[in-house]
Amino acid sequence: MPDNQTSAPVIVTLDSGPTGAGSIDDFELFYARRALDRFRRRLGRQGLLDLLAADIEAGNAFLRESTRASDGIFKAGTTVLATRGLSSSAFMAWMEKAFAGDENALLAAHPEHYVMAPGADGAFSVVESIGPHVCSFYMGGWGTEAMAWAVDADELLPESEYPHNMSSNLFLDDGTVVGRALTQFGDTADGFSASLTVYVPAACPQDVLEHHLRHYAVEFRNWIIAAAAVRA
Repeated sequence: MPDNQTSAPVIVTLDSGPTGAGSIDDFELFYARRALDRFRRRLGRQGLLDLLAADIEAGNAFLRESTRASDGIFKAGTTVLATRGLSSSAFMAWMEKAFAGDENALLAAHPEHYVMAPGADGAFSVVESIGPHVCSFYMGGWGTEAMAWAVDADELLPESEYPHNMSSNLFLDDGTVVGRALTQFGDTADGFSASLTVYVPAACPQDVLEHHLRHYAVEFRNWIIAAAAVRA
């Protein structure tokens, strides 16, 4: 049958050659991560900020306008991860140390992490993608008990099952609150469960929320694996 009439997907598998474990997808992911790490280190934080300046300006304008149009109303979505072989306390100890200043470990967890660093005033500086938009914002109160806004949230889980919770407002440099985060952790028989909730302005397209739920899955999975590696 001529190529232009083929409807079945083309599938390529590895029959022989490399002796290490893994699929072609695994090899590609390894090389993509290595290349990305090289560019991050060569450019440095300020180099990345300079490179992304126009994207950040447009992304923050999107968040600001979405917040204005939402009139203070947010919509929420939650990603839930199940972990075996590591306790929530072990993971949170690693995360507290990483957020205190191990920017490389935080950046490595997601390809669209560009800056993750403590600020001089106690707020945490983040440059990452929110949906398709590259945004620069701050997290205030990360690592503390849930703030007052979260106490009555529908997403707040029973403390008996999820005793560890953290929350934060996400705000721009002018103080505009453009989102919120609520993360909750509870031990299970063989590990722990992580409930990861993000709040975005209600006017945001649904795909912005959907992509941040995927973002959570990628970054927290990789942070958990990094925590387990340190423990081992």
